[in-house]
Amino acid sequence: MLDALDAAGLRGDGRLTALSSYENRVYQVQLEDGSAVVAKFYRPGRWSQAQILEEHAFSHELMAAEVPVIGPLLLAGATLHHFGGFAFSVSPRRGGRAPELDDAEVLEWIGRFLARIHSVGAARPFASRPALDLHSFGTESRDWLLANERVPLDVQSAWATVAQRALELVARHPCLACATGALEQGGVDSIRTLRLHGDCHPGNILWTPVDLPASVGPGPHFVDLDDARTGPAVQDMWMLLSGDRQQRQRQLGALVDGYEQFRDFDRRELALIEPLRTLRLIHYSAWLARRWDDPIFPINFPWFGSSDYWQGQVQMLEEQIEAMQDDPLVV
Repeated sequence: MLDALDAAGLRGDGRLTALSSYENRVYQVQLEDGSAVVAKFYRPGRWSQAQILEEHAFSHELMAAEVPVIGPLLLAGATLHHFGGFAFSVSPRRGGRAPELDDAEVLEWIGRFLARIHSVGAARPFASRPALDLHSFGTESRDWLLANERVPLDVQSAWATVAQRALELVARHPCLACATGALEQGGVDSIRTLRLHGDCHPGNILWTPVDLPASVGPGPHFVDLDDARTGPAVQDMWMLLSGDRQQRQRQLGALVDGYEQFRDFDRRELALIEPLRTLRLIHYSAWLARRWDDPIFPINFPWFGSSDYWQGQVQMLEEQIEAMQDDPLVV
């Protein structure tokens, strides 16, 4: 890794700190000049070079619009580098803490920046990166798990049955065909899709308090656009909601209040929150199973694959079936 960085013109002093990342290998690197960077070595075969470069271009569009996104550095005229058969990028190191998502002011602040991300994202479509759709996140993940016998036999029938019921509800859900399928852009009844962060959970937002200095300024800054893809705007909101219905309602209201200071939000997308959560639930299990040959996964997810895990998944999918038939949140 130090040789790779040296080839890109960066001299490390030998100190490497592994950062939390399972899909790629990410390290904080101390440089000889006293500064630090973050180097990301991409998992081979996950994204094509065109898809990675499209993510980099999106992050640079956002930074040019003064949105606090941490994107890759331009080194020797390139953001993507190759060494020893691996692709990698280098980003500046930025500090911060998890945002206080029970604070309405914090949520409004995040909402304002999400609107600005989406305004840039709506300017043009992705050419190479995929969409968040029913097939890739739901049916294809379900089919792979069953075809590769990753669900234990004592739970397989129950899980397959409840997964099928859940996916049928996702497929029939109002507006979902527009949001996750072939979209007729500009149609009167269509929900617009755009370029998204795609994985906007609290761990991908670093918060710098107003009373602490930061080169990107106080407030939120967004990291890890590795899952950037096309989808409905609400995909970048729902993972920031937690707690009971009343708490989620209040959090969503604060997010949308901030969002609509810069961009209109289509209220029809609120009906997509539970279907999107269902797709992520199935996709997450398939992601873990597909990575199980990577030694880091059994170490960090020792509970995965047991009958107890899959019985828990059956229960969660049953809860999602109920949630998808309940009234959506409102703001």
